[in-house]
Amino acid sequence: MTQFVYQAMDAEGKLLRGNMDASNLSDLELRLKRMELDLIDCKSVERSSLTFRKQQVKRSDLINFCFYMEQLSGAGVPMLETLADLRDSLDHPRFREIVADLIESIEGGLQLSQAMAKHPDTFDATFISLISAGEHSGKLAEVFLNLTETLKWQDELASQTKKLLMYPAFVGTIVLGVTFFLMIYLVPQLTGFIKNMGQELPFHTKALIFVSGIFVNYWYVILAIPVLAWAGLTFLIRTNPRARYKADEYTLRVWMIGPILHKIILARFATFFALMYASGVTILECIRLSEQIVANKVIENGLHRAGILISEGQSVTTSFQNVGIFPPLVVRMLKVGESTGSLDKALRNVSYFYNREVKESIEKVQTMIEPLMTVILGAILGWIMLSVLGPIYDTISKIKT
Repeated sequence: MTQFVYQAMDAEGKLLRGNMDASNLSDLELRLKRMELDLIDCKSVERSSLTFRKQQVKRSDLINFCFYMEQLSGAGVPMLETLADLRDSLDHPRFREIVADLIESIEGGLQLSQAMAKHPDTFDATFISLISAGEHSGKLAEVFLNLTETLKWQDELASQTKKLLMYPAFVGTIVLGVTFFLMIYLVPQLTGFIKNMGQELPFHTKALIFVSGIFVNYWYVILAIPVLAWAGLTFLIRTNPRARYKADEYTLRVWMIGPILHKIILARFATFFALMYASGVTILECIRLSEQIVANKVIENGLHRAGILISEGQSVTTSFQNVGIFPPLVVRMLKVGESTGSLDKALRNVSYFYNREVKESIEKVQTMIEPLMTVILGAILGWIMLSVLGPIYDTISKIKT
C-alpha cells in the first residue's frame, strides 16, 4: 500500500483534502468513488512525513459514531447502509476515510469487529471485543448504546481529571511568576537602599538578599532544573519497568491527588468490566482487557495476579481479596455480585460510588488549594515586607531617640 495525499470534490462541489492508503492511482480513485468523491489531484508521499498530519479521531467523534450506529442498528437498518449514511454525514476527513475502509472490509467478507481491528489507533482492544461480543450475541445495538453511555462518562471523567491537575498547576504557575518578579525586580531595588543605611542587617533580611541574588544570577538554572528533572524522570519511567512501577505506586499515595486518581482508576475499571461482562465477554478476558485501560502498573499487576488465581480455580472475590490492592468496597461488591449472579450490576454500583466520590473530592481539593496558595503567596510577601521594612523601622526608631 502507498500513502496518497489527495484533493477531491464531493457531490455539492466542496473541496476536500486528506490522505489514504491505496495500491495505485486507480485504486485510490475507486476508494474515493465509494466515498462519493471525485479525485482532482493527488501525490504519493512518505509515511513518516504524514505522521504529524493525520488527524486523530476524538472521543466526541466516537460518541457520535456509537450513537448513530445504535439508532440505525436498533431500527433494523442493514450494517452497510448504516455505515454508508454515516460516511456521507461525517465532516472529519480522517474518520470518513476510516468508515469508508470499514465498508470496504465488510464488503470483502469481514465482520465489523474484524474491520475495526485494522484501525487500532481509533478502536482499542476493549472497543473491538465489545463489538465482537455484540455480534456473537445478536445484541449489537445494545452494545453500541452501552458504549455511547460509557464514552460520555469517560469524557466527563477525563474532564474531571484535567480539572484536578490543571487547577493546581495554573495557580502554582501564578505563584511562581509572582515570586520571580519579586525576587528579580522588586527586592534588588529595595536591598540597595537597605545596605546604604550602614547598620547591621537581621538574619531574615540577609537571607532575603541571598535568595534574591540566587534568582538574579542563576534564574536560568532555577528554571532549567525542574524541566531537566521532569524530562529525566519521564525518560527513566518509559525505559525502566521498575521505575514505572515505583512511579505509579507513588502516584497512588501522593498527598490529596493520589487517592482521587486511585478512585478514578477503580471507577474506570469497574465501568468497563461491567460493560464487557454484560456484553458476554468472559471474566478472564474482561480482566485481560481491563489491564490495558487502568493505565497504572500497580493496578495492572494486581489484575494480572487476580486473573491467574481465577484461572487456577479460585473465585472472583477470593482472587481480588488475595491480591491485596483493591479496597474492601470493591471486594464486598464483587462478593455480592458473584453470589447473586449479577456481577455487572454490582460493579456498576462500585463505579457510581467512586464517580460520586471523585466529584466531591475534586471540589474539596479545589477549595483547599486556593487558600493554600494564598497563604504561600502571603508568606512570601510577608517575608519580603518584614525583611525590607524591619531595618527601615529600626533606623527611624534610632533617629527619634
